[in-house]
Amino acid sequence: MSTLDPTPTPSHTLGREEYKTLSLSALGGTLEFYDFVIFVFFSATLGHLFFPNTLPDWVIQLQTLGIFAAGYLARPLGGIIIAHYGDKLGRKRMFTLSIFLMAAPTLLIGLLPTYEVIGVAAPLLLLAMRVLQGAAIGGEMPGAWVFVAEHVPHRHSGFSVGVLTAGICGGILLGSLIAIFINRNYSAEEIAAYAWRIPFILGGLFGFISVYLRRFLSETPVFKELAAKRAIAQEMPVKTVVREHRAGCLLTGAYTWSLSTAVVVLILMTPTMLQKMYQIATAAALEANCVGTLMLVIGCGFFGWLSDRIGMRLTLLFCWGGLALSSYHFYTALPGGITAGQLMFNYGLMGFFVGSIATMAIVGVRAFPPAIRYSGLSFSYNIAYAIFGGLTPVVTQLWLQRDPLAGAHYVALVSVLAMVLAALPLTAFGWTAEGQARRTRGLALDSRSGS
Repeated sequence: MSTLDPTPTPSHTLGREEYKTLSLSALGGTLEFYDFVIFVFFSATLGHLFFPNTLPDWVIQLQTLGIFAAGYLARPLGGIIIAHYGDKLGRKRMFTLSIFLMAAPTLLIGLLPTYEVIGVAAPLLLLAMRVLQGAAIGGEMPGAWVFVAEHVPHRHSGFSVGVLTAGICGGILLGSLIAIFINRNYSAEEIAAYAWRIPFILGGLFGFISVYLRRFLSETPVFKELAAKRAIAQEMPVKTVVREHRAGCLLTGAYTWSLSTAVVVLILMTPTMLQKMYQIATAAALEANCVGTLMLVIGCGFFGWLSDRIGMRLTLLFCWGGLALSSYHFYTALPGGITAGQLMFNYGLMGFFVGSIATMAIVGVRAFPPAIRYSGLSFSYNIAYAIFGGLTPVVTQLWLQRDPLAGAHYVALVSVLAMVLAALPLTAFGWTAEGQARRTRGLALDSRSGS
């Protein structure tokens, strides 16, 4: 174990400073991810405002979704650049910069003139803002996980990363609630005229508040020690990652595939499936989705906590196995008819196990040594998310044409992948130099052994 990332003594518990760091980071993650996802809740309105109404409706929606997807495509580049300087100049600086880069374009989207006012410049400006948002989120999420993990005692790192992931997922819930509020309190004409701007302006203001709050955070002790010992990466960190830590990249990328599938299929696509395939009312589908997302937030914190208590390997087997079973339970109960209460309960149970996604962040943080940790996690996570996050909706939609249980099958597939990786000795966190001694001692995924 490297002295640059020491294992705290068992008596070292979370103190006031750690709780402040965790709470401010989680709050910032909630607000920043809200900024990123609020676009999708108003995509139909944005399409008709930023493209000529002479186009067919399906073309408008396709172009709007293309702009939304541009945010995902920009994630790897933004993540690599921000992480590069995070490993070179410090975690805190880039952690603050990433949320500023999200807040500014979100606010500007809320102020943009529409196609009717400036013509083709409107969708081009919207695209530019979306690209900036994607670059920002690409650096924010890995940066947040690294920032928190390096601030807290190792024996509480799972819980802390889990709570932070819960905060980030809370952004989806906040976006859903804001969208419901806007649609219930404004008419369709009012939304098209001005009310669509409210969520974006609020998101921008929330983001700038988070930028201010992050001034009160301190640099991580791990990076301070790296700087003091002149152990900061001398070459471009991502070059070291690709050359020396391919195994860590593959592990993190595989768990990112599991994460992206769980979120995209079960949280983002399922409400539409419920309405189109099972004729469930829109309000009932959205309310059940809110319950599922709330339970996702709770699940993230719980499974992070559990990894500190029973070890990472057992936690991975339990939570991903639970996700496979609960997703089958959810989908197989739909064809025979289901009450609103049963729908909410089943969605909530499945949403709780979607909280398994927190384990990806815990695995990713521990898969790389401190000097290139930010770059390693950011590179592998963002590349994998750009690939699988983009392909998953297409694959699932095509599969659904042949099998109504396609969503459950796909989620079960990636859940089994996560469990197989957990069961193999290959998944030991110590592939990196800092874990070499532990690997030779046969210590695997159990976080109780230290990192």
